[in-house]
Amino acid sequence: MKQIWDPLRRKNVALTPEEQVRQWFIGVLRDSFGVPEHMMGSEVSFEFGKKPYRADIVVFDRSARPMAVVECKRPEVAITEEVVRQALRYNSVLDVRFIFLTNGNNTYLYGRDGSEFVRLDRVPSFEEMLCRQ
Repeated sequence: MKQIWDPLRRKNVALTPEEQVRQWFIGVLRDSFGVPEHMMGSEVSFEFGKKPYRADIVVFDRSARPMAVVECKRPEVAITEEVVRQALRYNSVLDVRFIFLTNGNNTYLYGRDGSEFVRLDRVPSFEEMLCRQ
């Protein structure tokens, strides 16, 4: 199977369709929005209700607290309400300010406004993410 270098895990990983989307979005965050690679993690493990989960990408603030979670799907998988619920479950543990959902074709961006998430029209820069509390 083909492999691709994951700069966050610092190793080659299997080039699945979902992994291709993940690596593309890591590049978008790094190259277009100024997120330093050392402030991101891929396949970040955590537990929710004693069940193990892995977030595709987590962006951390300067205190190493999660501030954004990215859920990646294969290009042929639609971003449905179930995908949104999955990201919100992750947020129950990670308590992030931003949720990004992408399948490489469609990307949906949400930022926390009080206790709710509202749709954003663009990915905020890393500095904007840090400033938004």
